[in-house]
Amino acid sequence: MSEERRDIHNSEMPALCQACEARHHGLCGTLMPGELIKLNKIASRKEVKPGTTLVADSEPVTHYSNILSGVVKLTKILADGRQQIVGLQFASDFLGRPFKSESNTNAEAATTVRLCTFPRNAIERMIEGSSSLEHRLLQQTLEELDEARGWMVTLGRKTAGEKVSSFLYLIATHIDPTSDDTEGVVFELPLTRADIADFLGLTIETVSRQMTKLRKDGVIEIENNRHVTVPDLERLAHRASV
Repeated sequence: MSEERRDIHNSEMPALCQACEARHHGLCGTLMPGELIKLNKIASRKEVKPGTTLVADSEPVTHYSNILSGVVKLTKILADGRQQIVGLQFASDFLGRPFKSESNTNAEAATTVRLCTFPRNAIERMIEGSSSLEHRLLQQTLEELDEARGWMVTLGRKTAGEKVSSFLYLIATHIDPTSDDTEGVVFELPLTRADIADFLGLTIETVSRQMTKLRKDGVIEIENNRHVTVPDLERLAHRASV
């Protein structure tokens, strides 16, 4: 590995990039300092509130984003207005599909979300000129495909208890990509009970019952309906049949 690649605190690197929590993950983790400088010149940061639409279905794509913090939910809306949550994205994920002229999902902030946003044309030029960047985006796409296939098993074959446990395990293992704590994880639920039910194909009442069961069994702790502590990830994984 070159000295330039190893020197992640290169004096020429923009201070904003040096301090960025997503610097070593996702798209930016593949870039050389010189490429980060180029990217920083065209990037803009913003924070959006929960419920904000980031990209609408069938909307022309003009920008892509790195998720710096928060959770984004991806949804499809049927003609009669029914909604299906088809995925979640977390910190360091790349929001958008390169070389697609239109979005094929709705992307909405499920929590307060911080984004680093780039013009579409500039990113696509960088992808064409950087095999490492192209590889990283392909890797993320394949990881999302694997997760989608795994979620098909969850929705199609798992019990209600396993579904709710799988959802909690998903959040616990993705909410903070910088954490290596395997003994205990604390997080705020990024979705309402109604959204969790929609995501899992369950009723709100069933989700609540299964949450209560997990709490009574000591698998999780819940405060104020949203603040969740998972004392033992392996125990939750077992309940999720992961």
